[in-house]
Amino acid sequence: MNAQPGVSLRDIKIMFGTVKVLEGLDLEVAPSEFLVLLGPSGCGKSTLLNAVAGLVEVRAGQIWIGGKNVTWEEPKDRGIAMVFQSYALYPRMTVRQNMSFGLKVAGTPAAEIERRVGEAAELLRIGPLLDRRPSELSGGQRQRVAIGRALVRKVGVYLFDEPLSNLDAQLRAELRVEIKRLHQQLGATMIYVTHDQIEALTLADRIAVMHSGVIQQLDTPARIYREPKNRFVASFVGSPAMNFIDGAISTQASAPVFEGGGLRIPLAGYVFAADVPAGPATLGIRPEHVTVGPAPSAFEAAVEIVEPMGADSLVWCRTPGGTAFSLRLSGEGGIRPGDRMPVSFPSAAVSLFAKADGARL
Repeated sequence: MNAQPGVSLRDIKIMFGTVKVLEGLDLEVAPSEFLVLLGPSGCGKSTLLNAVAGLVEVRAGQIWIGGKNVTWEEPKDRGIAMVFQSYALYPRMTVRQNMSFGLKVAGTPAAEIERRVGEAAELLRIGPLLDRRPSELSGGQRQRVAIGRALVRKVGVYLFDEPLSNLDAQLRAELRVEIKRLHQQLGATMIYVTHDQIEALTLADRIAVMHSGVIQQLDTPARIYREPKNRFVASFVGSPAMNFIDGAISTQASAPVFEGGGLRIPLAGYVFAADVPAGPATLGIRPEHVTVGPAPSAFEAAVEIVEPMGADSLVWCRTPGGTAFSLRLSGEGGIRPGDRMPVSFPSAAVSLFAKADGARL
């Protein structure tokens, strides 16, 4: 596998008029890495991607690709290719013509164009579609063509700006697999923007979770899921969303305990980031980590709503103190609204956050 260029963003500042979008942002993308920029609308992720592509001007800072400062280079000279949310295909051109258009404009020899288009079509399994026009393709096929148009450029860095958001759920799942397979085959550096945390968790080598123009956490999908750095990351990553219960941490019989929502949760198995803090805190627990059945720390939960999801069910309950929370049960479970059942939170599975700033404790 050939070595691929990395991407380095150094002290980036971007403003739209007087509105500050990004400031002092640093990010290192390793060669051949698949990095996902994840966050809600307006967090700055697409703006950052467009800055790497050269479509947005930076007010300060530097952008390096493959050891070269490209901060003021034109997009065509940066050694990147981009796939947009909209397919942006020429309606009167065939798939073959759409994929080869950029190469023709660049003066690439016809034989080389034919070879590259053929290779990309084979990778994306769109060979039988080469002579069709976009109007004759499904949404998923059009997005494959848009990806193929980027692939034929044979660059080291590929940028994806929410490429699957216009597709239905089944097509998104299929193309996620294709994009992951593509990265494994090409070994190229890829930066992918999405607000869909399932896409991020399944595709990324690392995820940069963004909020209000700031990278909240940069880590592997497993670490972000298991050890979110703050409450925002915890709430944004995970489906269904993490449950939160407000309360306080105290030490009882030399052991830390969380009390809130009418609950008393021993924290003997929790690994604190520093010394055990005392005072207001928020406990987070993912629905899939709630345990059903008798246990020393179990409490009686009142079932309000049951959402069957086929292989499992999402059950909405309330703690004895009236705090709403959800849990995931495998199979149908036979649980009904109005039921009461013993549940507990294993202390090793919880996350604790400071009430004041939301930082992980």
